[in-house]
Amino acid sequence: MTQKRKLRQELIGQVVKSQTKTISVQVYRSHKEKKYGKYIRKKIIFKAHDEKNTSKVGDKVRIFETRPISKTKRWKLAEVLEQGDRS
Repeated sequence: MTQKRKLRQELIGQVVKSQTKTISVQVYRSHKEKKYGKYIRKKIIFKAHDEKNTSKVGDKVRIFETRPISKTKRWKLAEVLEQGDRS
């Protein structure tokens, strides 16, 4: 009997920090506040693995969930969607 792999979660965010083979991606999420019904925007920073060092600070990227690579990295870079300001 073969097991089916679950669909991997994908997120789109902006690179805020770039190191050797690691990027920090800032993702905004919004949720409705219970009491007043206002939408609150919250930012979360994910560490992602960038094998070829293709992304730079300011780029808009897509990352997907993967097995743990290190203590804090659980995401991998899928593709660079837009290049940021490189000046």
